[in-house]
Amino acid sequence: MNTINKITPKGDITWWVKWVASIILLVSLTLTSTNLFPLNLFFMVVGCVAWAWVGYMWHDRSLLLLNGVSAVIALTGLIKYSIGG
Repeated sequence: MNTINKITPKGDITWWVKWVASIILLVSLTLTSTNLFPLNLFFMVVGCVAWAWVGYMWHDRSLLLLNGVSAVIALTGLIKYSIGG
């Protein structure tokens, strides 16, 4: 039987941040599905920024790109909402 070797760190700060960020993003999705706007965007920004930081620390450009752009998109929505647009 083949075993899968984990290559991501376990127990360091990035491990904790990725799990907390994942929970925050799940909360954001739940808030989105129940149409609790703009609260969902606050959670999305926090979760995406945290995951972008993890991507940076792991030198994982795909995580950094996806979550960095997602954070900017959600932040744009919050700014638009706050100025009444």
